[in-house]
Amino acid sequence: MLTDSHAHLDMPEFDNDREEVIRRAFDGGVTRIITIGIDLPSSHKALEIAKNHDFIYSAVGYHPHNAKLVDREVLEPLYELAKEPRVVAWGEIGLDFFRNHSPRERQRAVFEEQIVLAGQANLPVIIHDRDAHEEVYEILKETRNNLQRGVIHCYSGDYPLAMAFIEMGFYISIPGTVTYKNASTLREVAARIPIESLLVETDAPFLTPSPFRGKRNEPLFVTHTARRVADLRGMDFQDLARRTTENANRLFGLDGRV
Repeated sequence: MLTDSHAHLDMPEFDNDREEVIRRAFDGGVTRIITIGIDLPSSHKALEIAKNHDFIYSAVGYHPHNAKLVDREVLEPLYELAKEPRVVAWGEIGLDFFRNHSPRERQRAVFEEQIVLAGQANLPVIIHDRDAHEEVYEILKETRNNLQRGVIHCYSGDYPLAMAFIEMGFYISIPGTVTYKNASTLREVAARIPIESLLVETDAPFLTPSPFRGKRNEPLFVTHTARRVADLRGMDFQDLARRTTENANRLFGLDGRV
């Protein structure tokens, strides 16, 4: 009973063995996967994957890397796609000031516009925040009246910032980097934040946890992240899996979905 709250099963890294990857995850105890869009084509593909598997759901959105490609011609069909029953979130959206693949001002504008659309669609948001902690926090604070709920995915900030996001109603998702030797700040976050606000994820095919670091990540490997988080919190693994799955169900409204 474990949920991978963030994976990219549509990506070409899985084209040769996608069904095997999905089967391995389910057989290994991963009972829910949220597969995430980063633009309109990938959002379509994520939804198709979700439609073909009872335990997979999808999210739609434009990643900040792709903000320069966004206009009404893509946001309107994305909004229509968001109405599909197996779409459970809008994302991933946010800011990335590390790569800067799109101009920063364009990233901000597209981020804010998608927050409004997510609110209109009554969907939680999945937030990408890399080297933009202050800016992301301020935008979320300014637009909180448009937000229903959300998660800071692949969390990379410190504990005080995590608590500030949690006080705004956000969940914090812990990726496989928590297993890395130099991840002391993330380990503090994983150990200390309220269990009610905690999710785990792979971000597959990226950020593979130890002991598989350097290889392609896949949803099955969320078990290694969850075990590390359980150890940090002094919890039984099965209890951690159950609690984080309950959190994912609550955030994404999965209970009762088919």
